[in-house]
Amino acid sequence: MRQLILFLFFSVNLFAQKQGYWQQHVDYKMDVTMDVKTYQYKGKQELIYTNNSSDTLKKVYYHLYNNAFQPGSEMDARVQSIKDPDPRMAVKTKVDGIEVKESRIKNLKPNEIGYLKISNFKQDGVTALAKEVGTILEVVLVKPILPNSKTTFTLDFDGQVPVQIRRSGRNNSEGIELSMAQWYPKMAEFDFEGWHADPYIAREFHGVWGNFDVNITIDKDYTLGGSGYLQNPNEIGHGYQDTGVTVVYPKKTKNLTWHFVAPMVHDFAWAADKNYQHDIVKGPNNVDLHFLFKNTPSVVENWKKVEPLLVKVMDFYNKEVGDYPYKQYSFIQGGDGGMEYAMCTLMLGNGTPEGILGTATHEMGHSWFQHILASNESKHPWMDEGFTTYIEDLALNELKEKKEENPFKGNYASYYKLVESGKEQPQTTHGDRYDENRPYSISSYVKGSIFLSQLGYVIGQENLNKTLKKYYQDFKFKHPSPNDIKRTAERVSGANLDWYLVDWTETLNTIDYGIKEVKENTDKTTITLERIGRMPMPIDVLVEYTDGTKESFYIPLRMMSFEKENPTPAITRTILNDWAWAYPTFEFNISKPKTAIKKIAIDPSGLMADIKQGNNVYELK
Repeated sequence: MRQLILFLFFSVNLFAQKQGYWQQHVDYKMDVTMDVKTYQYKGKQELIYTNNSSDTLKKVYYHLYNNAFQPGSEMDARVQSIKDPDPRMAVKTKVDGIEVKESRIKNLKPNEIGYLKISNFKQDGVTALAKEVGTILEVVLVKPILPNSKTTFTLDFDGQVPVQIRRSGRNNSEGIELSMAQWYPKMAEFDFEGWHADPYIAREFHGVWGNFDVNITIDKDYTLGGSGYLQNPNEIGHGYQDTGVTVVYPKKTKNLTWHFVAPMVHDFAWAADKNYQHDIVKGPNNVDLHFLFKNTPSVVENWKKVEPLLVKVMDFYNKEVGDYPYKQYSFIQGGDGGMEYAMCTLMLGNGTPEGILGTATHEMGHSWFQHILASNESKHPWMDEGFTTYIEDLALNELKEKKEENPFKGNYASYYKLVESGKEQPQTTHGDRYDENRPYSISSYVKGSIFLSQLGYVIGQENLNKTLKKYYQDFKFKHPSPNDIKRTAERVSGANLDWYLVDWTETLNTIDYGIKEVKENTDKTTITLERIGRMPMPIDVLVEYTDGTKESFYIPLRMMSFEKENPTPAITRTILNDWAWAYPTFEFNISKPKTAIKKIAIDPSGLMADIKQGNNVYELK
């Protein structure tokens, strides 16, 4: 009986742990009217907020991103103070004959700034105290929101679209009139760590999962694209209507109201232009891929070349990670560079087909790693940017006629340069706290990608592939943390990987192994390896002999309690004793004389990020 009670206790406890995850939920309804002459808009928002936490909430916070685009804002101050400002946000000028970069925000005129002003804020119909603090709205609630309860917030907002500086704005460098990202009052995220009411200074985001019902009223000549499904295509036209239906607007019609619904997303973005061409291409699993781009000959020609390739990219992502869960995705020329949003991307589109394809492939990858697996990209930008870079590199390599054996080679080279520069900061650094932009980018995009490609070296490529699929299935429509990808890899492989997550993401420890000595030992050869860097790794060694044969040796890492499958089955492999971290050297013998050896190499795959590889190879001369 006691055994049965213990079994039931542990079973219930395990079930409670699995059921212990929670996340907040929001339901937005918004009606907005855009004045295309003044670039100002007015809106009403109703938000039903569900508190699924065990906390009683007495305050809530909203993001007012538009307020960043004002002289004197935190974003303006950041552009002026950082050593290497984003060239899109700074202009070159001369001060006392010396060329300097000056913030573009600093000189915005009143009719060029962005703003978002809130009025008439109510909770369940009762006026609440709402205070604007930069890009954050702080709200003292009329009544606390109890655990597992709902409340309804209503508000009015007045906005002005800023001159395009970063991501959102009007009249960007390619002439797109409206790039409407971060345009509405957006509820800040509250999770197990508390509130994430970060000021907007041009980095990343973290949002609450929910549903959006949005009506946008705008001049009838504009074509819109963005998040969500258009609910009234036959009233709108502009390429959205059913085949064979012609939309004829009454002569007095000045504006159209576009009605979009976006289910289970954590953001809503849109763009509008009078000169968009709109193509719809059928993608995998009957997903509609929308393409909205400038209707000029060179742009049309280049985008037409890219459209069928992006069908292949989506199919590749579905197979490598998991099926895209929505029924449409939109590639929209707008914004600057490229930026991911729910069910769409805003991206530049006047470049070459290769450039458009590269940007679109990356941004669509974020649909998996950020807009389905919604990690906190403000605190852990490497989880979305890095993982997206990883699958982007795989996808682009898949499209090549001649595929590269290691499509991540350039990432490793960039990481080595970052380490050598002395400017690296731990990946636990908040995205806003990096000293310079370039180290942030390399840490997030490149080192984050290497987290996965190197994990394939550590646990084996097959286990990595299974890890990505299980990670997707277990955490889609949730907010996974760094520990979740680590634990998923552990469950799939059976390896202990806490050391890997800690050393790679939480410290500046580096990997550096070398061949210290190759010594004749009667009819055998003794090889001594040394660990120079702080971060440990399991070691693959390939030995090539003068007779043309090859042999590999695998040294497990003791703290992993794991042996990976042979990555090169065609080459005979010997598994040696494990190597514990505290021992600086490791010695083993091969059963051939030194004169029979042509070459010895540590990690022939190039997937272990050894920062100094000059001592990784021994060649008999």
